[in-house]
Amino acid sequence: MKLWSDSWTNGDRIPARFAAGRLDDASGVAFSDNLNPHLAWSEVPADAKSMVLICHDFDVPCRGDDVNRSDREVPADLPRVDFFHWVLVDLPPRPTVIAEGEFSRGFTARGKPGPATPGGARQGLNDYTGWFAANPEMAGRYYGYDGPFPPFNDSLVHHYVFTLYAVALTRLPVEGDFTGAQVRAALAGHVLAEATFSGTYTLNRRLLALQG
Repeated sequence: MKLWSDSWTNGDRIPARFAAGRLDDASGVAFSDNLNPHLAWSEVPADAKSMVLICHDFDVPCRGDDVNRSDREVPADLPRVDFFHWVLVDLPPRPTVIAEGEFSRGFTARGKPGPATPGGARQGLNDYTGWFAANPEMAGRYYGYDGPFPPFNDSLVHHYVFTLYAVALTRLPVEGDFTGAQVRAALAGHVLAEATFSGTYTLNRRLLALQG
């Protein structure tokens, strides 16, 4: 099975319009356009009943002591954990495309609605749900796609992996406000094929200057 995008080249820097956060003109950061990227796939197994899509960042600091502080950087050797940006299940195998902006346009305080989608698929909670849980103005259930917004002082460039699974079930056995970890567990024994597509993103001005 193959997965690709017209939004950027596999492995390259993700354009800011697909991120939740961007650099602003005042040496700070701001919310960005937060469009979900175009994704397309081919060579799906004939017996696939549905597709599952997970986007995660595996470079997220395991603790937030140094996050988003202008007087220091998050150390590169700090252990990292997964942060789920998109969990989409019960997606029909065809049509074999997700259009740019089809599932997300803009960042919504307290989260976009879910889990149901107009096309019949279901979207789980992304990890902004936990990130904003203690913020009275932002706390809520964050369904669907919300793109990159890494700490602006992280010394690592973050990697974002979109993984598409062809599944032998029409409906994945997850219910309610399901999470990326729950979907991964539910996929066991039901995956017929999988494919990945990735990109990188940073808001660290020092790293951006090194990239040119």
